[in-house]
Amino acid sequence: MTADLEKNFHLALEKSQNLQMLEELRVRYLGKQGMITEALKSLGAMDPETRKQRGAELNRLRALCQEALSVQKEKLEEQALTLKLASEKVDLTLPTLALQKGTHHLITQTTEEIVRYFERFGFKVEEGPDIETEEHNFNALNIPPHHPARQNHDTFYVDAAAEPLLLRTHTSTVQIRTFKKGELPLRVLAPGRVYRADYDATHLPMFHQIEGFIVEEGIHLGHLKSTLIDFCRAFFNKNDLKTRFRPSFFPFTEPSFEMDIFGNGRWLEVLGCGMIHPQVLRNVGLDPKKHQGFAFGMGVERFAMLKYEVNDIRNFVTGDVRWNRQMSVSRAFGT
Repeated sequence: MTADLEKNFHLALEKSQNLQMLEELRVRYLGKQGMITEALKSLGAMDPETRKQRGAELNRLRALCQEALSVQKEKLEEQALTLKLASEKVDLTLPTLALQKGTHHLITQTTEEIVRYFERFGFKVEEGPDIETEEHNFNALNIPPHHPARQNHDTFYVDAAAEPLLLRTHTSTVQIRTFKKGELPLRVLAPGRVYRADYDATHLPMFHQIEGFIVEEGIHLGHLKSTLIDFCRAFFNKNDLKTRFRPSFFPFTEPSFEMDIFGNGRWLEVLGCGMIHPQVLRNVGLDPKKHQGFAFGMGVERFAMLKYEVNDIRNFVTGDVRWNRQMSVSRAFGT
């Protein structure tokens, strides 16, 4: 089976004549649902001896594919640059561009819109560092080193002498930092950049997230649902917007839910949420019998893509001023 994967990979590599085809090949074999990734996930069901042999073969193949993709990418980029330099000429007769008024980037615009909504209900904005400790990013959020949830938060680590540092995978780190200040009750929004080792049409290695949370006495699930339903209806300007909450799992909330909205004839997942896990409260010195709270996390790019009908998340980072100017005008959702 490994030999067939390797043979088919090399055949596909020979046919990858541009960077887009090469990226599609990488995702097909090494992406989160790629063939090699799926094969590695299946090792747990094998007996120890078979798992050891099969694991070694798959890891060798993964390293081989990564190296071959890197070499081919460098080759294609060099070819593309050579063609570009040969074809581009500066036309000195072209008129200069007139100065044009700038606009907010769509991510900034969407973030400000979300923040303005929640500020009306007493939420305040808190921020935290992009480079975090494992304690704030994982341990205090009920994600110990052995926890399988860490596999879904593959991130970038930074060399440090004192303790492991990493680029944060969520702005939930601000929740822990805010709890440690000891100020209660709390209504907080934490917008900011987060990082994960992923890149395709719907994922970026750096994207923007907004964590929101409330900790007060007497908070219950009804508060969570009504808050998020009202927010989505206001954000998408649709008073009869259909919503639903599906049971899910997050280590730092219990119970946990995925929230969906109905638009363009189908259900669309928009955010994760839940009641703050009692262990998270204990980790920061709070008594879960006295204080309860809920938390939610949303991707800013996700909400912007839905509202402004953006098909490829990579458009947000191209730096094309014309695209940003075009997308700065809101379009109706659900039509």
